[in-house]
Amino acid sequence: MNAIVSIGKVMKKVMPAICAFCVMGALLVMGFSCAHIAQTRIEEDQVKVMSYNIHRGGTMRGQLLYQTVKVIQEAKADVVGVQETRSPYGVNAEKLAELLGWNYYEDHWSCILTRFEIVDRRDGGIKIKLTSGQEAYVFNLHLPSNPYQPYQLLSIRPKWHKHWNTPFIKTEAEAIVGARKARGGEISSLLRQIRTLPDKEAPVFVVGDFNEPSHLDWTEKAAKSGRHPLKVAYPTSQEMAKAGFDDAWRTIYPDEMKKPGFTWSPLTKADDPKDHHDRIDFVYFRGKDIEVTDVKIVGENKENADIVVTPYPSDHRAVVATFTLPSAPTLKKTTANKPVAGDGK
Repeated sequence: MNAIVSIGKVMKKVMPAICAFCVMGALLVMGFSCAHIAQTRIEEDQVKVMSYNIHRGGTMRGQLLYQTVKVIQEAKADVVGVQETRSPYGVNAEKLAELLGWNYYEDHWSCILTRFEIVDRRDGGIKIKLTSGQEAYVFNLHLPSNPYQPYQLLSIRPKWHKHWNTPFIKTEAEAIVGARKARGGEISSLLRQIRTLPDKEAPVFVVGDFNEPSHLDWTEKAAKSGRHPLKVAYPTSQEMAKAGFDDAWRTIYPDEMKKPGFTWSPLTKADDPKDHHDRIDFVYFRGKDIEVTDVKIVGENKENADIVVTPYPSDHRAVVATFTLPSAPTLKKTTANKPVAGDGK
């Protein structure tokens, strides 16, 4: 009996220590788990990059400028290359930035809007600082629309005056020559500038209304199906590929027949003989360890878009791509030694 009482007294003393040890062990495990989760979050940035031709200032279809802002907000974009900021009543780049509460860079009648800090400005582009400290470059293009080779090949004479005297053509070779003359100079200038960037592995995004389809879309398969009149190895998209850039849409959706991704145009029907639906708005990317995880079309209805905004204020659908990027190396180093870290976002 005395032995049992003694054992009971010992257990009373020992049990609190055992419980405390177990709690501390559990907390320590949880701490390391939280640290691992936090470190994973810190070591990757997620950023949504968008290209959006807003159609002559964003108000030409009768909506207020708030509707153009709504398109950007519904896309949940972080960075937007905007084309056609000029309306008949003035340029709306600054107004868009104010309505969003974002930073902006203006270049002629285009601009780049972003919620991130702009740390440098370049010809046609900016360098931004992401939440984790990683820096990335964004360039925005609005390439010439005339001559527009799909219309030339299909003998379409649009109502816009600049196309009235554009000659019709019949062959792939003629289309390639015309595209190079129209846009080759601007693409060459952009790629020369990108080659001079100091950090060769930095994330670089090139977005815009290219006013030219992709060689990844005008394929033999597409021509045989009747979607396009013939195969055309369009030169601008090929130059981007040669420079190391990937097309976000075709990276996620490599089958051009199943997912055409048309951005031109929500104003006409697919069988309109005076138009030709196509993909001419792009998000291109390159850089070390960048991964595109999602891409969506923003437009007027569920049939043609993944994100629907009604009424839709533009004559172009927008494209928005989601990327993951590694964080800045310095941030990785400082967080690696901490057993428990905060969210970092």
